[in-house]
Amino acid sequence: MKYLIDTDWVINHLKGEKRVVRKLEELAPEGMAMSVISLAEIYEGVYYSRDPAKSQQLLKEFLAPDLKLLNVDQEFARSLAGNEVN
Repeated sequence: MKYLIDTDWVINHLKGEKRVVRKLEELAPEGMAMSVISLAEIYEGVYYSRDPAKSQQLLKEFLAPDLKLLNVDQEFARSLAGNEVN
């Protein structure tokens, strides 16, 4: 996994924003992931959307390719920062 995408990028992709869709398609071959926190935020939006069934299907399709889902813990957070204090 090379890229960690955040909630806004996924929401904009699901809305069909062409710039975001193109960029994520460009990055996908290098590997993308999202955190379980982002997924929870997105599911909240899905459930409160105007058409939850459609929104859930779009999210399912987005998650179906090789998108990795990451649990977040202290070790993971440190690895994202790229520095460890001894």
